[in-house]
Amino acid sequence: MEGREDNIDPDRVVLPPDQTPQVHNLCEEMFDKLSEYLTGEMSMTIEDYRLLEHMNKMTKEKYENMTEVAAQVAFSMQELNIKYRNLKPYLDQIDQLDAAVVELENTAYRLDAYAKKLEAKFKDLEKK
Repeated sequence: MEGREDNIDPDRVVLPPDQTPQVHNLCEEMFDKLSEYLTGEMSMTIEDYRLLEHMNKMTKEKYENMTEVAAQVAFSMQELNIKYRNLKPYLDQIDQLDAAVVELENTAYRLDAYAKKLEAKFKDLEKK
């Protein structure tokens, strides 16, 4: 049996006459089922691509909206920076006034304390 080839030539296979229609029907059924299966697979693939296309469109729209928002934010930031630069001298003046008011307040407290000491000394002198 060594050296014997087990290759079967499909053109030489002969089926008994009573099985030929049955094999033919089974082959047709197999091809119909295979066709249905492949059609289903192709339909699923097409639907997957449609879903991906829809997701890509939605993502594109989302990023376009985000780009618009970012551009608006950048523009608003530029406007705010310009307004801040214009207000900066006034803000510096306010800070200087605040420092002067704090210094004046401290001087007033010291003056008040000194006045109370003088008043106490004056009362002591009056008593004597």
